[in-house]
Amino acid sequence: MTLRLPARAALGAASAATLTAVALAPSARAAQGDTALKVVPSGATRQLGGYAPQRLALSADKPASVKKVPGGLSAPRYGVLNFGPASAARAIVFLLDEPAGADARLFVDANSNGDLTDDPKAEWVKAPYAGGQPYSMYRGAAQVPLTVGGRATPVSLSLYRFDPTDPQRQVQKDFLLYYRDYALTGMLNLGGKTYPVTLDDRAAKGDFGDPAAVDVLLDVNANGRIDSRGERFTLAKPFNVGGTTYDASAVTAGEGGVALRLAKSAQTVAEVTAPPNLNPGKPAPTFAVTTTDGVKRSFPADYKGKLVLLDFWATWCGPCIAELPTLTRVASTYQSKGLEVLGVSLDRENWAEKLAAFTKEKNMPWPQVYDGKYWEAEISRLYGVSGIPAAFLVDGDTGQIVASGNDLRGEKLEATVQAALAKKKAR
Repeated sequence: MTLRLPARAALGAASAATLTAVALAPSARAAQGDTALKVVPSGATRQLGGYAPQRLALSADKPASVKKVPGGLSAPRYGVLNFGPASAARAIVFLLDEPAGADARLFVDANSNGDLTDDPKAEWVKAPYAGGQPYSMYRGAAQVPLTVGGRATPVSLSLYRFDPTDPQRQVQKDFLLYYRDYALTGMLNLGGKTYPVTLDDRAAKGDFGDPAAVDVLLDVNANGRIDSRGERFTLAKPFNVGGTTYDASAVTAGEGGVALRLAKSAQTVAEVTAPPNLNPGKPAPTFAVTTTDGVKRSFPADYKGKLVLLDFWATWCGPCIAELPTLTRVASTYQSKGLEVLGVSLDRENWAEKLAAFTKEKNMPWPQVYDGKYWEAEISRLYGVSGIPAAFLVDGDTGQIVASGNDLRGEKLEATVQAALAKKKAR
């Protein structure tokens, strides 16, 4: 789990994986910022790295459109999702049967014919709560038809439901939660540069013509993922890339599916600069700070001959705290072998005393950088951090990033540090 910047929680930074883009032959249309996009039917959520959960209300009342249901139902509840372009939306019925003392079952009338027995089986898997709590949630997926360019393609909706008897989740007891696991992708020539481009139906409406519900994602910094700052733009508003302001629209285009059309805007908006490319092998942004112990440090220049783990965290971050046992053990074990740690706290204003007490209690002897600016912490912004815990392993001699992301989480941390120190020693 990663805690993400609240304003961007549903749109957080993507994983290191890249959506498969459809290579398009150069054309006059593409050169003008107009390109055809193809459907990625599943897997987009993991690759884009975030989602905006939607709520589907459940009721014991059977919709009038339902003609046939599976046998053996004992506690059925129904929800109706209107999915697709406004002019051709389908009413898709969901049936959730939750009998007391037995496993729940989920059925989806994906073809909207009123028969809940002739559709592809929905995935619905029980997952008991951690820590021995007497509750279970369910996760799954269903295939629904996405209509683009007059053609319907089965795409995946991810689904989940908290235990309706969980007293901490009563606000969700009458809802099935869902989000998109599909996207549209292509390549876009813009301002003389070619970018992988994605349309994200973040509201999971199945309507790429709704500008208020769709985002345009451009890999501006060419790091192979979509960053939350400077690379995600809503269709509803003009946005600036490379100093030029554009208006965007998604248009249905017959055999071409959906076309993304960008045109120079009559308005001018400020460009939001994407974070630097911080993939392994790239230079780490440099900075000079005074740590909470009053020592002035230059990063990474002060770490010659060392590897330094730049760790972004906060005392209020549960996932960060969960990482501490491994981090403190690795820091202690490998300090004599060439590893240093520099913490960057995203704690709130006037939190310095609490930070000092926390690091002492948790046996975190390494230096900390703290400016009290919460998510707007200066070094956090420099590194484009939008979710914590986040870490970068940097070579103090070359100034290059050696590792980042999941390679520095959990049990992978020690193996990554071991391999990096061995490689450095061998040079």
